[in-house]
Amino acid sequence: MACAGVVVALVVLLGVGHAVAGIRVDPAMIIRRPSSSIPTFREAPAFRNGEECAAAGGRVDVAMTLDANYLRGTMAGVLSILQHTACPESVSFHFLAAGMDADLAAAVRATFPYLDLRVYRFDPSRVRGRISRSIRHALDQPLNYARIYLADTLPPDVRRVIYLDSDVVVVDDIRALASVDLGGHVVGAPEYCHANFTNYFTDAFWSDPALNGTFRGRRPCYFNTGVMVMDVGKWRAGGYTRRVERWMEVQKQTRIYHLGSLPPFLLVLAGDIQAVDHRWNQHGLGGDNVKGRCRGLHPGPISLLHWSGKGKPWLRLDAQRPCAVDYLWEPYDLFRPSSPVLEE
Repeated sequence: MACAGVVVALVVLLGVGHAVAGIRVDPAMIIRRPSSSIPTFREAPAFRNGEECAAAGGRVDVAMTLDANYLRGTMAGVLSILQHTACPESVSFHFLAAGMDADLAAAVRATFPYLDLRVYRFDPSRVRGRISRSIRHALDQPLNYARIYLADTLPPDVRRVIYLDSDVVVVDDIRALASVDLGGHVVGAPEYCHANFTNYFTDAFWSDPALNGTFRGRRPCYFNTGVMVMDVGKWRAGGYTRRVERWMEVQKQTRIYHLGSLPPFLLVLAGDIQAVDHRWNQHGLGGDNVKGRCRGLHPGPISLLHWSGKGKPWLRLDAQRPCAVDYLWEPYDLFRPSSPVLEE
């Protein structure tokens, strides 16, 4: 196994208008111990590359958001990726944070001291004026829209990135997802053509040919934006950030959807993505978006578990009201309670 240490770089991107214009290290983001306001986590073991990694070559870039409310889920997701890949030292993590809070970065660094990571500042003002109220408050947070700006945020050496929500665990080698053939498409993701696609948009949208005509010539299918493989270069060259933003602006004038950042992605990309095996997004485990009722697993092999929906496993476990699927997330939980738990 390789013994070379992994360099940890904390990088803050300034000015996220277009593809990276300038990067500098900000003193405010220098790694330090997290404050007492941030949950504490157990230190993860050091994961090292297997012998085959020297010949395999290639870096896997993974992007996630960094938010205090979802930090526990992010930690579990990172651990699951490192634990299940043969080449953990070849995985680089890119975290998008809404502020300059060094405590979040410090918490990740303290938990994964060997991790190759970068942290970028995502400016919430970029989307605040474009966000329309959805059916669930969590979907309206600016950081939920950061995935739209990945290509504008990541440095030029990142050519392909896997975007993952903070409520997933990966139970397979992430390299298999990173190496999928995108077939010339800008995005690859599991798609679900059996889902009722009309439900994602309002009657006002479907009754206006000038709006629904965007799907002319495409067979649009639902796909979940919490797990995507993105060709960063094609996204930039095709101006996809601006395409998504235009639909968000239409939404502000005429309400054409209800679900946060998902529908504008569908409007631009549905029917024009590379379909990835469904095993890479066993989604919906958080239950429905209103009441969060428990849901079971879909049949078939599983490489990634996704607690999309209202219910999050760490909250249900803490409340001692878990769904059965939450016990699949629990082994990756690195959270260290502040007070000891007494066992009978």
